[in-house]
Amino acid sequence: MAKRAHNLPMNAHSATPLRKFKGKLIITLAVLTSLQLYLISISFPTLFRRASRLPLHAEHSLARCASLNVAAGPPANFHDRSESDRFVAGTKPTLLHNARIWTGENNGTEILHGDVFIDKGIIQGVGNIDLRAFGLDADGFAELNVVDVHGAWVTPGIVDPHSHLGDGSSPSLDGAVDDNSLKGTIQPWLRSLDGLNTHDDSYALSIAGGVTTALVLPGSANAIGGQAFTIKLRKSAERSPTSMLLEPPRDINGTNHETAGGHLPWRQMKHACGEQDNFVGLGSNFTVSWTLQERILVGRVYGDTRMDTFWAFRQAYDKARQILEKQDAYCSAAVAGQWTGLGEFPEDLQWEALVDVLRGRVRVQTHCYEAVDLDDLIRLTNEFKFPIAAVHHAHEAYLVPDVLKRAYGHPPAVAIFATNARYKREAYRGSEFAARILSENGLNVVVKSDHPVLNSRYLLYEAQQVHYYGLPANLALAATTTLPAQVLGLEHRIGYLKQGWDADLVVWDSHPLALGATPVQVFIDGIPQLDAPHVVSKPDKFQDLPKVPNFDREAEEAVTFEGLPPLLPKRASTDFVLFTGVRSVILPGRDYLAELFSAQEDEAGVVAVQNGDIICYGTAAACSLDNFADGERVRVVDLQGGAISPGLLTYGSPLGLQEIEAESSTGDGRVFDPLTGWVPKLVGGDDSIVRAVDALQFAGRDALLAYRAGVTKAIVAPVHSGFYSGLGTAFSTGAAHKLEDGAVVQEVTALHVSVGHFGREPSVSTQIAALRGLLLKLPDDDSIGAASKPFRDAGRGLIPIVVEAYSADVIATLILLKKEVEGKTGTTIKMTIVGATEAHLLAEEIAEADIGIIFKPSRPFPAVWEQRRVLPGPPLSKDTEIALLLSHNITVGIGIEEAWSARNTRFDVGWAALEAGGRISKVQALALASTNLEVLLGGGVENSLRTSDLVATQGGDLLSFDSKVVGVLSPRRGSVDLF
Repeated sequence: MAKRAHNLPMNAHSATPLRKFKGKLIITLAVLTSLQLYLISISFPTLFRRASRLPLHAEHSLARCASLNVAAGPPANFHDRSESDRFVAGTKPTLLHNARIWTGENNGTEILHGDVFIDKGIIQGVGNIDLRAFGLDADGFAELNVVDVHGAWVTPGIVDPHSHLGDGSSPSLDGAVDDNSLKGTIQPWLRSLDGLNTHDDSYALSIAGGVTTALVLPGSANAIGGQAFTIKLRKSAERSPTSMLLEPPRDINGTNHETAGGHLPWRQMKHACGEQDNFVGLGSNFTVSWTLQERILVGRVYGDTRMDTFWAFRQAYDKARQILEKQDAYCSAAVAGQWTGLGEFPEDLQWEALVDVLRGRVRVQTHCYEAVDLDDLIRLTNEFKFPIAAVHHAHEAYLVPDVLKRAYGHPPAVAIFATNARYKREAYRGSEFAARILSENGLNVVVKSDHPVLNSRYLLYEAQQVHYYGLPANLALAATTTLPAQVLGLEHRIGYLKQGWDADLVVWDSHPLALGATPVQVFIDGIPQLDAPHVVSKPDKFQDLPKVPNFDREAEEAVTFEGLPPLLPKRASTDFVLFTGVRSVILPGRDYLAELFSAQEDEAGVVAVQNGDIICYGTAAACSLDNFADGERVRVVDLQGGAISPGLLTYGSPLGLQEIEAESSTGDGRVFDPLTGWVPKLVGGDDSIVRAVDALQFAGRDALLAYRAGVTKAIVAPVHSGFYSGLGTAFSTGAAHKLEDGAVVQEVTALHVSVGHFGREPSVSTQIAALRGLLLKLPDDDSIGAASKPFRDAGRGLIPIVVEAYSADVIATLILLKKEVEGKTGTTIKMTIVGATEAHLLAEEIAEADIGIIFKPSRPFPAVWEQRRVLPGPPLSKDTEIALLLSHNITVGIGIEEAWSARNTRFDVGWAALEAGGRISKVQALALASTNLEVLLGGGVENSLRTSDLVATQGGDLLSFDSKVVGVLSPRRGSVDLF
């Protein structure tokens, strides 16, 4: 078990014992002085006025002075409460009976079998509970809601320490984006609460994923973006943002400085460093009068550098330091009765929050990626003596853990994504092993969504992934519950299942770290949040902790190579490879998959491979070494109950055309679109056609990581932002360069366009008109332009036309257009709709029109207006998008949005099968990202055993957290790659 990097609790005040003593002394002296002055004034009013000239504001100023040294955190008697401050009158007490309870205690290792009793918004008991102790006799039981959970796992509610729920609302609309300000580099006076939209569709979806609490941060376009606020996600009767707050700061109105009970709730503040601040481009740090258009224009050319940003930090903190010192000097004089010339208490509303940071009463949450930024930040904390609660994103933190340990007060926690990386230069060295490495170095790790960057509904999936890649199970669960509660300074009421804590908890349908774990019920403040939840029956093994693979070597290499370990595959040194310990063999045929071997319980099979070709599979007796080669020339690989499965295919991201999303020099760029602008004559004018194959990039890190995760091939279309894309291509994700044998699998696959509201111009009706004209008004001879030929071929059904569309209304129009074109040409169009979030509303019509669907992403989210009518799946709906369309015999595939997530395709399809509750078999799930995608995208050459890549997994099948990809069999390239 890793040792803690420090002995201070996360809510410890950073002041020295002497400073704490001084604070208590000042408070005592202030009270005594005020009382003494009051007695003198009423006894000798005239003498007092003449002699002391006590100002009218003296009492208020002394009270302000007394409040300065009050530490943040809960009162000592907090757990004496009998009722939560968020309790809703009329809420019935609930007893969860027969549960497996992960309490969060003992570093996340305590698991109890018993009951959980919740009442008045508080957990009243955990474990073996005698209800009579709570005054519940035979008559009292009539008011008790007893729920037998039949041994289900129960955990604290999930705490998201980095979210933009409400401030970055879904669906995204121009009038509902309030997470970033472009009016200054330093703005500690801004508050995320002031932009919190209570109508965000994500609240209910996130609750359905078990999220009960979230810290809503300002965006990261500023060095100091403002103050953050912690909310509970449940709807309140008041329906206001304020009513969602959990322990709001006392001075939320800017005027109330009272310290009732001698304590203050923690405040939160967002900082950011590195590239993110370069987008502001401000000039003055404090007062800027430029228009928004001027800001954006200047920011593109004169963005703040790291030097600018950290000077702005130092200038701001120096301003706050000066105010703090003036306040302390003022209070010393006031307490001593030296009022002459003292004036009023020195304060500045703009800077009071930053002064509070220096007083140790603010949890600073800092967006920071690279070693240089982390080092700058830690030096800043020591220069101005303030602690950091957590560094967020922090993709290079695992490479410099000792830097974080030098932070003032205590090392910050590290809030990370599990596998989301490489989307910009700062994140390029990110590693899936970061959580494990940081923890081994004694640092606390939490996972976060940065919602809507990641859908916070699936925050638990982040914990599952960090566990898969080596973080111990107790710490992986703690990373979503107890540790983020500590980061927020709220571990006294959330993050644990303990008597006296808030009644926020989740009942799960499987072990929380099992793939696809879904809430059966969610309680917030003791109130059940799911109305008639749909529960999916899962195999018994999903009730147990997954047995994850060993990644010791890979984790060591991540550090050795500073985040860039070699990823190119190495071929087996022999022509013959024998895989033993095989439980299952699933192989492709023509447009289908079939499980051709499944071992019995008491045996395991073998698969014999020569030059990438399977020459024998089955029992050991059927495929002995003597049957195909000299044993000395054979490489034997024990799969330990693993499987041979078809290689997966990825589509939907710019994988292969772009290495770093935010770095234009690393990608192909976007195509000219004749509907939105001028196309140069040199490339053919409006009649030009673009081929993705011409811009393919190989050996990119996301592609190679996908290859090592069983995604052996990708299909990509030209990157575009409007109607027009071009011709897609298929390539090997494991190839070193384009000239390598098998690197380009198929030069042209399908024709790609988009129809939707991707901008104000042109209209959807214009896009449909253009598509109609291109498909219908084409001559039969070969005199037509280069661009028109693919559209003519698509109109004749010779190649698929792939249309990105999300809205059911646009999909309905495309169905009618397809019928119109087919009626006039007498041919059948091969149409695939990708995106398709609202396709479930037209399942019957899509089936009748013989249109294929590729869901992108595979789990729906209402990111924009055209995606708002999602079919969310369990527990909110019985059906899922994928299962519903498959039940109508529609060919369905899944896609991704960003290149980094290609590696997770195996888990995406496994998840799709799990939440379908047995309606999608393992073979059907694999087809979602292999043969189905081939058919839908025009990649037909790969639908046979002689040309398809196969994947060998050790420890389980390709869709399981138990397994690890250890090899790729490629008959096309005549080799076996071993990892």
